[in-house]
Amino acid sequence: MTEKFSYEKAVQEIESILEKIESEELDIDQISDNVKRVSELIKKCKKKLTDTKAEVDELLKDTEN
Repeated sequence: MTEKFSYEKAVQEIESILEKIESEELDIDQISDNVKRVSELIKKCKKKLTDTKAEVDELLKDTEN
C-alpha cells in the first residue's frame, strides 16, 4: 500500500536534502541522486498545489450560486 502524499513532509525532505548539499556532506553520486529526489518532490508539490487550487476554486464557485 502506498503512503498518502504529504506536502509538509515533502517540503521538510527537500529542506533536509538542500542542507546536506550546502554543507558538502554528500559525495558527487549522492548529490546526483538527491537532486533527482528533490526534482520528483517539487513536481509532486506543484501538482498538489494545482489540484488544491482547483478544488478551492470549485468550492468557492459553488458558494456563489
